[in-house]
Order: sequence, then structure tokens, then C-alpha cells
Amino acid sequence: MNDADILGRLGELGLELPPPPEPVASYVPVTQAGSLAFVAGQVAMVDGHLLHAGRLGKQVSVEMGQESGARAALQALAALRYHLGGSLDGLVRILQLTVFVAADTEFIEHPRVANGASDMLIAVLGPDGRHARAAVGVASLPLGASVEITVTAEVSE
Repeated sequence: MNDADILGRLGELGLELPPPPEPVASYVPVTQAGSLAFVAGQVAMVDGHLLHAGRLGKQVSVEMGQESGARAALQALAALRYHLGGSLDGLVRILQLTVFVAADTEFIEHPRVANGASDMLIAVLGPDGRHARAAVGVASLPLGASVEITVTAEVSE
């Protein structure tokens, strides 16, 4: 992929990559094994504050969950860009997205929430942003987040 093209596409969408995420515990944002890069769990943060805390079906709407997923996807791209030396030129494609949704026991719209992250990756990266995916409901997430994502990407070695 071409870093300038990706940044240009973000600009067309009225977006920009956030600063690379800082770990909040004992882990690194990205690890790499051969041509696979694994992005650690990302919860949606804006200016150091959690976006849309709570559980889907209770305090958080599907649309708010989608917004959290989209923001977390941008953070994952920022983490990859930092890991790849400040450029997404080494990004080949997104392979897998896992979306964890903190949800009330009656909530069943996990795939719709996960679309926020999926649609963002596809909007920014085009066909190379399409991916396999799992949307998983959980009782709670770190910091009280409503959505957390992990990403596996193919990168140049």
C-alpha cells in the first residue's frame, strides 16, 4: 500500500490518524512474526478519554458502538504505521478483525456494532481492508469500554 494514498483517503473522508496508542498495561501495541503483524486490543480513545463507555443494549446505542469501533480501527492503523517505521507502505492487507462488544445479556446486534470497525478499514484501505471477522459479546472490557478490537495484518517482511 502507499502511505500517501492512505493519508489522502483519510483526508477525503474528513479523518486523520490519531497518535499511535500508548499501552495502558504490560504489552506492546504491535508484534510481528514474519509477514504477520498482530495489533493489541484497541479501545476507542479521543484526547485521552474513553469514547462511549458502557454496555451495548444498556448505556450505549448500536450507532455509538459503531463509532467506537471505527475509532478503534483508526487507532489500529496508527499502531501499524508506527510499528512499520512511520509509514503504511509496508502494509499489504488486513487479514482478521476481532471485535469484542461489551453487551447486556439481551443484546444480539454484535455484527452491526462490528461493522463500524470493518467499514472504516474498507473505506480507508479499499479492497485490501476486507477481512475475516469475529464479533464476540462479553460482560465487560478494559476501562469500561463498549468495544475493543484486535487486528491481524499482512505486512512486508
